[in-house]
Amino acid sequence: MSDFPTSLLDGYYKFRGGNFKQERKRYETLAQTGQKPSVLIIGCCDSRAAPETIFNALPGEMFVIRNVANLVPPYDPDDGLHSTSAALEFAVQSLRVRHIVVMGHGRCGGIQAALDPDMEPLSPGDFIGKWMELLKPAAREIGKNDYMTQAERQIALEHYSIRNSIGNLRTFPEVAALEKEGKLELHGAWFDISHGELWTMNNESGDFSRAPFDAGETDA
Repeated sequence: MSDFPTSLLDGYYKFRGGNFKQERKRYETLAQTGQKPSVLIIGCCDSRAAPETIFNALPGEMFVIRNVANLVPPYDPDDGLHSTSAALEFAVQSLRVRHIVVMGHGRCGGIQAALDPDMEPLSPGDFIGKWMELLKPAAREIGKNDYMTQAERQIALEHYSIRNSIGNLRTFPEVAALEKEGKLELHGAWFDISHGELWTMNNESGDFSRAPFDAGETDA
């Protein structure tokens, strides 16, 4: 049997002596009273785009769903296993979050795969390939545009996927009802890994604009 990764144990020791020690009361309260996050983040499982890190969140502040390319499938109750839909259902109906943020990011591997029809499948079952079929029609159209560079196509599909997921969120009856009642708000965001910039989506136009930096930070 292999040993537990040393790097993880080292990180745990730092956590115990640092963040956990500083936030011990918070953890104790969360253990006793349960979680009550007001925000649900639907993000990509890419290791470079962790929502808790990007938003400097404290324990218990946000509920996070992560999958390949931060996708939300349409509402489709059947006998299948639906991890993202199950977590969404829990966040909306049990935790009663007030905000849902779909957050994409630059240089997404899942988006790149969707744009490359010649990419070899990763396995015979190719779970990622089937998952990314949610974006297949848009990827096909964007891929036909010879006047866009590959980088422009990538960003275009990353932005589209966020808007598409927000549209799919509204196919869930409880989400649609709560949004209509003003008890739930849906948002889009995109994170630029290279520059550490957050771009937020205008709910009316669908356009993305960079969130302003903190007053004490410079755009270096």
